[in-house]
Amino acid sequence: MTPALAGLAGRLKTILGPGGVITDPVRLRTYECDGLAYHRATPAIVVLPETTEQVAAVVRACDETGTPFVARGSGTGLSGGALPRTDGVLIVTSRMRRIIEIDVAGRRAVVEPGVTNLAITEAARPYGYYYAPDPSSQQICSIGGNVAENSGGAHCLKYGFTVNHVLAIELVAPDGEIVRLDAADPGYDLLGAFIGSEGTLGIATKITVRLSRAPEVVTTLLAAFRDVEAGGRAVSAIIGAGIVPAAIEMMDALAIEAAEAAVRCDYPPGAGAVLIVELDGPSAEVAHQFAQVDRICRDCEAFELRVADDPAERAAIWKGRKSAFAAVGRISPAYLVQDGVVPRTSLPAVLAGIEKLSARYGIRVANVFHAGDGNLHPLVLFDDTEEGAGERAERVSSEILDLCISHGGSITGEHGVGVDKSRYMPKMFTAEDLDTMQLVRCAFDPKGLSNPGKIFPTPRLCGEVPGVRKGVHPLVASGEAEQF
Repeated sequence: MTPALAGLAGRLKTILGPGGVITDPVRLRTYECDGLAYHRATPAIVVLPETTEQVAAVVRACDETGTPFVARGSGTGLSGGALPRTDGVLIVTSRMRRIIEIDVAGRRAVVEPGVTNLAITEAARPYGYYYAPDPSSQQICSIGGNVAENSGGAHCLKYGFTVNHVLAIELVAPDGEIVRLDAADPGYDLLGAFIGSEGTLGIATKITVRLSRAPEVVTTLLAAFRDVEAGGRAVSAIIGAGIVPAAIEMMDALAIEAAEAAVRCDYPPGAGAVLIVELDGPSAEVAHQFAQVDRICRDCEAFELRVADDPAERAAIWKGRKSAFAAVGRISPAYLVQDGVVPRTSLPAVLAGIEKLSARYGIRVANVFHAGDGNLHPLVLFDDTEEGAGERAERVSSEILDLCISHGGSITGEHGVGVDKSRYMPKMFTAEDLDTMQLVRCAFDPKGLSNPGKIFPTPRLCGEVPGVRKGVHPLVASGEAEQF
């Protein structure tokens, strides 16, 4: 550790106390990656604040010393978004886990960033409410990380992503100022800009979320097909019939094999694909939609259908899908998780393309996806002890994203860009587009200290973005600030 960082560590201990600062090299390695272990970096200092004021004091210290900092929640991210800096401070919010308020009349909850996604629903359930966004890691992922990545989940088809359920945020800006953003604020949607910014615009310290009324009826159907193509036809037919299920999820044979090995989900033997369709709402509406979905699946040659109405039976159906990512570790020593999006109508062509890539490179790919909105999660399997296997897996992963882009899709649906996908951004956006995005970043973070090196392939200081002088707020640089 450099003398400057050692001095900063001492200053941070006066803010947080000795138990709130980690500098021991062995303990630091605990934080060297997020859920994407392919990228690793050991932070210089880790801090564990418990209040907004402590976060603000830490960030001010970083700002005054020019030290980069990265926010981290539960560390379940899958794009390297919480990858630390070896020359910086990692601000871990896991101790900030209070549920401050459940406002039943206002249908909202106020929570700290370290609260897990599922904990919000558990706190609201006695009042007949729940929190709708539900990433597969909802038992352990934190709401602060959900805000940073604009996380979705299986039920985002009907209910939308995190951005559709956050009403207000208290945040610490990159200069240490405590700021509140509210959906009701007039003018530019700064709250919307902050959600999904991957920690590059500041750190959320208090989040107000919308609670949804628990539906009258929830019915979950599992349909087994001989191949993915048949399941894909069923998805298209369901959406084409004007039905918007709460969720439509699909897993292919390899993903099913992994889930069976890990959690014994007992999906139908011989299935080349399973489709999970969940319907919720008023009883009469769900009954009508279920009859349609049942008929469509049978018309598309589903060879077995299972139906669950009570929570325990529904949990059993979801068990395999919810465990799919972790389960792949049972059948492969290492794997990469991809996260691309394509129009629903392009699913068959893209899946066929993935199959060709798998054959060409000799790399297995397990497919798990939010079929209703075309969000693919190909799991690229490889043996990291085999020479060249990691590089081949990277090529497959890269070409899968090329496939998504060529079919009018995107390089990410909910996992974020982080460090893992920043090099793909120029394939989707022009240089001018990227510069415009960085103008937004400069407005929040003129010094470029907040989670630097993420999202953009060539991160710039404000002085390197056309039209903005180094270290100067863009409005000041343009003279527009005088109008306010």
